[in-house]
Amino acid sequence: MSKVKFIAEISSNHNRDLNRSKIFIKTAAEIGCQGVKFQLFKISQLFTPEILLKSKKHRDRERWELPVEFIPELANYTHELGLEFACTPFYLDAVDELEPYVDFYKIASYELLWRELFIKCAETGKPLVFSIGMAIPDEIESALKTLCTGKTKEITVMHCNSAYPTPIHDSNLKAISTLKDGLNEYNRMLNISFGWSDHTVSPSVIYRAVHHYNVKYVEFHLDLDGKGEEFSAGHCWLPEQISKVIKTVEEGYIADGSGIIEPTVSELPDRDWRADPVDGLRPLMKIRKSYNG
Repeated sequence: MSKVKFIAEISSNHNRDLNRSKIFIKTAAEIGCQGVKFQLFKISQLFTPEILLKSKKHRDRERWELPVEFIPELANYTHELGLEFACTPFYLDAVDELEPYVDFYKIASYELLWRELFIKCAETGKPLVFSIGMAIPDEIESALKTLCTGKTKEITVMHCNSAYPTPIHDSNLKAISTLKDGLNEYNRMLNISFGWSDHTVSPSVIYRAVHHYNVKYVEFHLDLDGKGEEFSAGHCWLPEQISKVIKTVEEGYIADGSGIIEPTVSELPDRDWRADPVDGLRPLMKIRKSYNG
């Protein structure tokens, strides 16, 4: 079993195409992910009327919306492939629409201050993941205090930078250690894990987050072919890029070994070829005479 969950964030790269959405899910399974995540929003309930009136750019994001009628089929297909299905609700009714299908909810950084959304998700009892891009400590603690009163106890706090893409020098991975120390008291009421939501598209950042800061969850934005709605922004991985990272992360865990100081199987043939303590020459005395070249 993998020690870290890789979750492919499909975001709006599905292009409102059900078949393309299912190809994303199949691809996520093939490259080694443990789950996929979509987003359920309606532009009319995401931005205020005055912004939509003034901004064609924001109105045009209507074509990014995932049709809610896709959800049952996408969830079923995800589960058939042995992956977890998750979705980010961006309006309150979305929590109810998703509840029969999701294995966990995700709350985005931009919704961190919306207590009502946290309460609504927590009432379901399902695991909850939330990102903390742009946040200050009081805002993060306020969210956790809200969650302490709900049914949901499995919580993942995702360190994140909300710049798309994120400059590597702004990743601030040390904040993961700060989070672990500062939020430890909430583990009395919640089971908190920590993760990294990636917008850097940098293998080095993910390796560092996993193997140095011991995150248990990595979320990344996936595109299939560079034709997704969000790919041009520069924060999305292609399958061939991220598959190498996932494989390398798993290889890193294999390297841990047992921790017992003893010769490994691969070393055993060389033990007799060490320098003998009598004369300092190789191999040991006991095999010199029997050596046949």
